[in-house]
Amino acid sequence: MTTPTAETRKFEAEVAQVLHLVTHSLYSHKEIFLRELISNASDACDKLRFESIAKPELLAGDAELHIDVSWDPAARTITVRDNGVGMSRDEVVANIGTIASSGTRRFLEAMSSEQKSDARLIGQFGVGFYSSFVVADKVTVLSRRADAPASDGVKWESDGKGEYSLEQVDLAERGTAVILHLKADEDEFLKRWPLRSLITRYSDHVAFPIRMPVEKDDQPTDEWETVNAASALWAKPKSEISEEDYQSFYKSLGHDFNDALAWTHNRVEGSQSFTTLLYIPSQPPFELMMGGRDERKGLKLYIKRVFIMDAAEELLPNYLRFVRGVVDADDLPLNVSREILQQNRQLERIKSACVKRVLDLIEKLARDEPEKFETFYKAFGNTLKEGIAEDHANRERIAKLLRFASTKGEGNAQKVSLDDYIARMAIGQDIIWYITADSYAAAAGSPQLEAFKAKGIEVLLMSDRIDEWMIGSLTEYAGKKLRNVAKGELPLDEADKKQQEEASRAAEPLLKKLKELLGDRVGEVKVSARLTDSPSCLALSDYEMAPHLARLLREAGHDMPANKPTLEINPQHPLLKRVEAEGDGVKAEDLASLLLEQAEIAAGAQLADPAAFVQRLNRVLLG
Repeated sequence: MTTPTAETRKFEAEVAQVLHLVTHSLYSHKEIFLRELISNASDACDKLRFESIAKPELLAGDAELHIDVSWDPAARTITVRDNGVGMSRDEVVANIGTIASSGTRRFLEAMSSEQKSDARLIGQFGVGFYSSFVVADKVTVLSRRADAPASDGVKWESDGKGEYSLEQVDLAERGTAVILHLKADEDEFLKRWPLRSLITRYSDHVAFPIRMPVEKDDQPTDEWETVNAASALWAKPKSEISEEDYQSFYKSLGHDFNDALAWTHNRVEGSQSFTTLLYIPSQPPFELMMGGRDERKGLKLYIKRVFIMDAAEELLPNYLRFVRGVVDADDLPLNVSREILQQNRQLERIKSACVKRVLDLIEKLARDEPEKFETFYKAFGNTLKEGIAEDHANRERIAKLLRFASTKGEGNAQKVSLDDYIARMAIGQDIIWYITADSYAAAAGSPQLEAFKAKGIEVLLMSDRIDEWMIGSLTEYAGKKLRNVAKGELPLDEADKKQQEEASRAAEPLLKKLKELLGDRVGEVKVSARLTDSPSCLALSDYEMAPHLARLLREAGHDMPANKPTLEINPQHPLLKRVEAEGDGVKAEDLASLLLEQAEIAAGAQLADPAAFVQRLNRVLLG
């Protein structure tokens, strides 16, 4: 069945949603459309340059790749044209009519596995295109693949309101032209100066020449001039680059409205030479806030200033996925496959250097610019914690950068480092104590802290979801063991041990009674060394998962083993005295159950039968 020459199609539902969001939420940053279209054009030129390595004939007659930006006041249009790889009819449908199906993915699927690895992630014709509708009430796209005849050109057109039209047209030149038909109130973009200013601000360091018509008597002529630097900023000496240049390059590189928080620019010379320019954003990138995407981007790999791939996975570990930047190597082979890239010793050295530079930069912020470090930690602290489990070689360095709330800190502010804690340790203390919970209030109010507070021992309060998982890989720091106050037996001095043994002997009848009342709901009942004010708490074994994390995993659909908790009691508390004296079996069972259930609630566990808990509580209150 042949595809009709002209047809009208509806956007997929996801595209309609994106169009609505983009046209409404980007209104205050509407000039971003030009940056996105130029970025897409640059990607198309990159693709063609890569394809032409194997097929030089693709560049025949037009070897100088460039991007042209022109305007027509009479027609009220802006045109962004490139002479890059172009698109076929099917690619236009896939790239503009569909979300999450980028031009790059389709491009790669058409290549062999060996070639695919080289070109993976060379740009995406993604949602940035739809920012055109912020300023335009109609958008026309004309495109022809570099390897297609002139008769296979494609015309795509839409007003962004749910449908688009497709038509086969004759196009003499390869590449893509995006023509924006501006809305009535967007006259500011029909002048050379505003357009050139936007190119300078957002796209000055695009590696291809961006050309604009020369103006004469306030009218565009047929003569073109290059208006961007079209040079690799990272290749310049640092002394020649201003802070404004660095920030401008970051915004074009990271598609960010905000300034970068910090950056590091380094050149390594020797048997292996390469340059790195790495940025830390001031706010989490969009894909990080959305939980990540199928393809992790952010760090671009160049070889002798030729863009090869978005190589974040090969050049930075996952816990540093928020970093943006460029790595330009002098001596990596251009035609290696991705599998070889992953095992390439040169690439491993570059990766190690990148990790070192990023950690150096974060350490510098922590040491010299505490306000910036606080901004960084709020944005990326939880992501950094993943490195404790992922990067054994740098675990100590990462741990040094972590910050927590504390029983001796400033409320729920996460400002206490492990070094701060060690510096405040009492003489003879050799353990870093912490507690995990699903909120700061739950951690700070936990009954397991009572004995520590009474003795003036500081406890770190960990309430981020990742903490219980992370701390499983951080058992020691600076020669000090880390221990959860709610797990295992507490180390007691001789006087405390004697007191504990005496209390346990005196409470034997009570312990036996509670165990009989609670049955198999608990594994053990014993006198607590942790409690001073509360009647009861749960105690976990050293390797048992915290109840709040087990609850979250269970809610996420994971099968979690049912553990029988140890119930620790404070025999001196009036509630325990009441249980001990209660002769009514039903009332005693209610009291015992409430002691267990309140301990479970305080530990973040989920009650097996909340309705029964309420009924018991009401009976006790009324009785």
